[in-house]
Amino acid sequence: MKQLEEYVKSIPDFPEKGIIFRDVTSVLQDADGLHLAVDTMQDLVKDLEYDVVAGPESRGFIFGTPIAYNNHKPFVLIRKSGKLPRETIQKEYALEYGTAVIEMHKDSIQPGQKVLIVDDLIATGGTTKAMIELVEELGGQVVGIVVLIELKGLKGRDLLKGYRLDAAIQYEGK
Repeated sequence: MKQLEEYVKSIPDFPEKGIIFRDVTSVLQDADGLHLAVDTMQDLVKDLEYDVVAGPESRGFIFGTPIAYNNHKPFVLIRKSGKLPRETIQKEYALEYGTAVIEMHKDSIQPGQKVLIVDDLIATGGTTKAMIELVEELGGQVVGIVVLIELKGLKGRDLLKGYRLDAAIQYEGK
């Protein structure tokens, strides 16, 4: 059986020279790779007690929903601004060149609920920090964050001090 890292394709010089792009679509396009990714991420947090799984569009949905399903937990969508139909709360966060806004339904997390955040990748940590702030604004407690890939060179973990972060694969570079 292949190792999880073998399913991730590394694309040099994308989107610009000197960057190695870690492509998770190659994991998703292989049934064994997808199965191994979800199982590995789920195993990393098997000791955590949580009430709700939350994840951002779009790949947080892909990895978070099966983890929620397998553990009989609800899944909460975190989306780009303007995509959710009911009353929402929003958080603006910094990108490399500008800002972005994410939101979640105001009634998606109840005070005191323990939340596991699931995503495909952590780089600088800005999106993850914004998700944590949304959960906490609603009175939830983030008990863990699990990602498929961590790009250690971008130091996203530093922004998330005090929160448990597990990564199925860690790459030293950016």
